Amino acid sequence: MTEIEVENYGSHKGENAHEMGLALHNFISQLYPFCRSITGDGVRKTLETISQIIPVTVYEVSTGTKVFDWTIPEEWNIQDAFIKNSEGIRIVDFKQSNLHVVNYSTPVHETMHLSELKKHLFTLPDKPDWIPYRTSYYKKDWGFCLTHNQLNSLKDGQYDVCIDSSFKKGFMTYGEIFIQGMSTDEVIISAHICHPSLCNDNLSGVAIAAHLAKLLSTKKLKYSYRFLFMPTTIGSINWLSTNATSVARIKHGLILACVGDAGMTTYKRSRQGNAEIDRTMRWPCGYQARPPSIVEGSMRLSKHGTICSCNWIQRLKMRACFSHLSPKPVPREGRGRRPQPN
Repeated sequence: MTEIEVENYGSHKGENAHEMGLALHNFISQLYPFCRSITGDGVRKTLETISQIIPVTVYEVSTGTKVFDWTIPEEWNIQDAFIKNSEGIRIVDFKQSNLHVVNYSTPVHETMHLSELKKHLFTLPDKPDWIPYRTSYYKKDWGFCLTHNQLNSLKDGQYDVCIDSSFKKGFMTYGEIFIQGMSTDEVIISAHICHPSLCNDNLSGVAIAAHLAKLLSTKKLKYSYRFLFMPTTIGSINWLSTNATSVARIKHGLILACVGDAGMTTYKRSRQGNAEIDRTMRWPCGYQARPPSIVEGSMRLSKHGTICSCNWIQRLKMRACFSHLSPKPVPREGRGRRPQPN
């Protein structure tokens, strides 16, 4: 919203805040069970659920499509996964938490000794009750994530290991919501939809973006607004590759990520530091119960971005054009399971 548009919303401070909070929580509860990834049915189910709030235009990009110097990967889906002990008891179960499987794992069904199995197990020793979130998008591998306490409880012996996953020549799926304003100039608001059952990162961003789009669709706006729901990195690169002629119309951009926890709000300024969106963001930041953290703009590139502004498209364009200078993402550790909604 522009500064003028924000002024018109000032009188609504506090109105129906509790009801909106419940609506956001309930919406996240609906999305939580889906096993999302950068491709697959979990993304489709997520976009279908968002469409219950406001219509979403869904796009599918075929496996093998070249987007700058990247390529759309095979579509990945998973039905089940588990580790059974010698008594046939599931001690690690995908159906209890989809974080238990390294995202994009190749299929496996073998019996192996604990010493061999441990090569494919990942934990967070400093957070012994957390299940890590780990991916292997661009390296064919498989693995399980479990709590460190679970790992320490495993007894020596044989284990039945199964990951019922599949790869196929399919699609990468993403969604857009476009709200026409008085101007053809656009504001981009983006939320990534590739993480599985993680509430704060990033179902919080998805929920806020969807409900904000619904609200703005009922208002008279100066700018046009485009909401993007897509996977990290490859989704942004694909969108830029497909919409290169439209970039000039984009005046501002915000990435909504990790906006649901109890911590302070963090806003990353544009490199100018005093762009229209920087001035506009002072308004919501000024009403926070806790003082917000304002981060100076930089050229640092990241897969998700914190909440960033103004030069978002330029940053993504640079990431896309120069991605060949750095290796593709590798499996990563360090993100634990968030509390499940009640």
